Amino acid sequence: MTGRDASIIPLVRPTWLPKRVWPFETFGLEVDGSTLAVTDVGRGPVLLLVHVGAWSFIWRDLISRLATDFRCICFDAPGNGRTVDGAGISINLDTAARAVRGVIEGLDLDDVTLVAHDLGGIAGLGAFARKPERLRGIVAVNAFAWTPQTPLRIMLAIVGNPLMRELDVLTGIIPRISATSFGVGRNLDEPARQAFLDGMGSRGRRAFHNYLRDARRSDQLYDEIARALSGPLSTLPLLTIFGEHNDPFHFQQQWKALFPECRQVVLANGNHFPMCDDPDLVAQSIRSWHREWVAAANGEQAGKVQAI
Repeated sequence: MTGRDASIIPLVRPTWLPKRVWPFETFGLEVDGSTLAVTDVGRGPVLLLVHVGAWSFIWRDLISRLATDFRCICFDAPGNGRTVDGAGISINLDTAARAVRGVIEGLDLDDVTLVAHDLGGIAGLGAFARKPERLRGIVAVNAFAWTPQTPLRIMLAIVGNPLMRELDVLTGIIPRISATSFGVGRNLDEPARQAFLDGMGSRGRRAFHNYLRDARRSDQLYDEIARALSGPLSTLPLLTIFGEHNDPFHFQQQWKALFPECRQVVLANGNHFPMCDDPDLVAQSIRSWHREWVAAANGEQAGKVQAI
């Protein structure tokens, strides 16, 4: 099965998610016993948008701007959003990486550009570490993909603490902060903000903290990614997009050390969700970079094949 011919499972649109605030159709894809909620919009080169911890709503405005030129695919990781978890599933980054691989295989995706946000960098690159031949470019949006060091480990320990997790399950404080202009809410009206919060129920809040906790101890996944980044993925084009006010751990410098030729964008007055702060700028940055680096590189490879 290939592309849109993949076997899909219909998902009923919940009442809290009207088309006005989520104009896309979403279907289910079976992976490891879970039914992943997958959105597949547009035509053209494939952009696989990966985030772990919240849900696909964070990509809404970016997809709306890029679907005219790209096939944009996103999904809710296990424990998040509209995904239905399989019995006994463990909510950790290895599970999320397997989910990414399941989407790649289930939709038979090739020539993919990974657009990864936050822990999506670990899950996405963890998946492509085992399928490097399918990846053509990387966009890191406030993302990292290496073993966290102090003080990041301290932050992950605090937010991932079970007591902090259960407090958030009871109060919803972190989603509420995330729904403000500090997070995803800078350009959201009230119905859209409420839909984002409705997709972050107690199950999703618990998963969010579990993923952050696991980010301190995913050594095998980090090792696989490190080998891939220094090996088969090392020559890929890379674009980094970070908010001006949200790179306290100097991730952009670390990406630059790994990919000296990468293009780097800093969103003025941006925070942790640049694609929500200024979706027009982020979409244009991805579009122009893809045309100049990814499409050009693929065209060069095609030319070599024709010459042979």
